[in-house]
Amino acid sequence: MAARESIGKAIGSARERGEPALVAYITAGFPQRDRFQDVLTSVAAAVDLIEVGVPFTDPMADGTTIQRSSRAALEQGVTLKWILSELTVFSGRSPRPETPLLLMSYLNPLLAYGIDRLPDDAARAGVAGFIIPDLPFEECDELRAAFERRGLALVQFVTPVTPNERVKLLTENSSGFIYAVTMTGTTGKNVAVPAEVLEYFDRVKAISPVPVCAGFGIRSREQVERLAPHVDGVIVGSALVEALERGDDPGVFLSSLRLKK
Repeated sequence: MAARESIGKAIGSARERGEPALVAYITAGFPQRDRFQDVLTSVAAAVDLIEVGVPFTDPMADGTTIQRSSRAALEQGVTLKWILSELTVFSGRSPRPETPLLLMSYLNPLLAYGIDRLPDDAARAGVAGFIIPDLPFEECDELRAAFERRGLALVQFVTPVTPNERVKLLTENSSGFIYAVTMTGTTGKNVAVPAEVLEYFDRVKAISPVPVCAGFGIRSREQVERLAPHVDGVIVGSALVEALERGDDPGVFLSSLRLKK
């Protein structure tokens, strides 16, 4: 099975249990670089997929919470090379080896690392795919082909203002899942999930051949309950980073969002 297929399998398993897949975003090396393995272990035990954020100096899609975590990680010397090394160690001892790992990174760190060696090194580290917020679809052919050679996913984005024709294009060319942003803007804002947002998710699901995961502003079990009939997965990022800032147990926080206890 190609690594990217493990993503759909994990999402499908959650839906068979009667709940959306729980996807957790963590900034690599935050809050302390030497605790990264412990954070990964705690999170992996509680979720269906993990997005590992590669810290970057100008995370334009992220709000202040993830900006803070990225800055803190960079100040501790976290690099993509270090992240891949740590993930290689973790993939050999994960409490739930079936939980796929994705790298969420802006384009510059990937280009600096080298597109020629990135897919091989990522595959060896147990990475199943990539999410690249600042990579336009029209410019992704080279990276997508490089990832496909190693069976890795490249996840595309849609937003509430994406027209149906483009939703069709993006979902047909997304692997793993389609990242359906709950709103225009940056991460971290609390989302009330009004009826028009639910209608947007229904529209994307009706078009998409791949699972639909909702992200940006998801913080509570009530939001997950409201979204559950309309999406295949929910992505929790800023709220988890804030839990780590407070010193809370990330596994306990994430488990509180589950619909099926």
